[in-house]
Amino acid sequence: MSFDSLGLAPALLRALADYGYTQPTPIQSAAIPSALAGHDLLAAAQTGTGKTAAFALPLLQKLSTSGQTMTRRPRALILTPTRELAAQIHDNFRSYGKHMQVSSTTIFGGVSMGPQINAMRRGVDIVIATPGRLMDHMQQRTLDLSGVETLILDEADRMLDMGFLPALKRILASLPKKRQTLLFSATFPPAIKTLALEFMHNAREISVDTPNAVATLVSHQVHPVDAARKRDLLLHLLSVDSRRQSLVFSRTKHGADKLVTFLNASGLRTAAIHGNKSQNARTRALSDFKTGRVTVLVATDIAARGIDIEQLPIVVNFDLPSVAEDYVHRIGRTGRAGMEGLAVSLVSHDESGLLHDIRKLLKQDIAINAVTGYEPSAPLRLDAGAPRPKQGGGGQRQPRQGKASTSARPNGYAAPGRGEHAAGNHKRRNNSRPAAKA
Repeated sequence: MSFDSLGLAPALLRALADYGYTQPTPIQSAAIPSALAGHDLLAAAQTGTGKTAAFALPLLQKLSTSGQTMTRRPRALILTPTRELAAQIHDNFRSYGKHMQVSSTTIFGGVSMGPQINAMRRGVDIVIATPGRLMDHMQQRTLDLSGVETLILDEADRMLDMGFLPALKRILASLPKKRQTLLFSATFPPAIKTLALEFMHNAREISVDTPNAVATLVSHQVHPVDAARKRDLLLHLLSVDSRRQSLVFSRTKHGADKLVTFLNASGLRTAAIHGNKSQNARTRALSDFKTGRVTVLVATDIAARGIDIEQLPIVVNFDLPSVAEDYVHRIGRTGRAGMEGLAVSLVSHDESGLLHDIRKLLKQDIAINAVTGYEPSAPLRLDAGAPRPKQGGGGQRQPRQGKASTSARPNGYAAPGRGEHAAGNHKRRNNSRPAAKA
């Protein structure tokens, strides 16, 4: 199948061709025709499979062919959980719509409201927003949502969790009842699906992967280590190839900052991205990471749903996430678009319970190998009663399912200090260009 067969406008096909995209991904093939036909959609696909293009392309076509572009009121609203994801989506819209007269803008916190207000006054077709700043504009009456024809929720599971639900309900109440609603996410727990269907009309469900599936090209590796030695082990792993781009996840903002200080002092070019950073600092850190000026980016889970980096070879979980499903989103930054990736987790004894949850969720082998010189003083416990950190948070744990798998070394990976290391484990499976992706 090609993009030509999906019924897309010539201007969109031209833009896709400019970037070398000729064949749609499975989620694009499934979602684009239904979206063009005007159906509400509940679409599930793992991270890195092209969800953004799956809703951006039909929306651009809809707005460009209706003959009502550049009205003063936005005609489409896209809600995202993070500023980084909003900025990424905006970049995608500008790329795909570069041969069309469709305007878009972002609305998120951490920056002045002035330019956003001016954009609303000039008139814009598409608003890409985070809920908090959107609510600010609604309260100050600087944004009129009465003309919205299409609502899109990206990363809908996070958008609809209890933390976002009150703001989302207020936003939904201000939108026209007659509209098209598209929900895209990697995961749709049953409770979230129930909530979503309450404000959708005869929604069609699309799923191109099993629930909570992870990228098939990602290899998983666990290094057990005492909590007090995690930092030194991380430095050891990163120093194997200091030029390799590495995304490191910390459970807390304070922990992320401490890691950056330590790694920079050790000679690695490192930056942090988390909720306490200003928007300018977050944008600069992400830009430096993408361009290679920074080789290690330390992030909290805010970055798991908004960082789009070509050919990211490795993700390191310095701390395991408090909720197993967040592991899927973290490691979704690697193993994208036909490229192999590596997910490494440094696991202390008190995180054994979190590892147990992740193993049950993945239902696939995870190699567990101690690194020579960093062996833990106590082995990990992998039973249901294994300990979990007292601190942390991140939401309530979802019901578990599936069976834990046995340890194995995937794709020839061996722990540094015991043979091979991860450098060079990021190669394209074939020479074809990747399809348009989120």
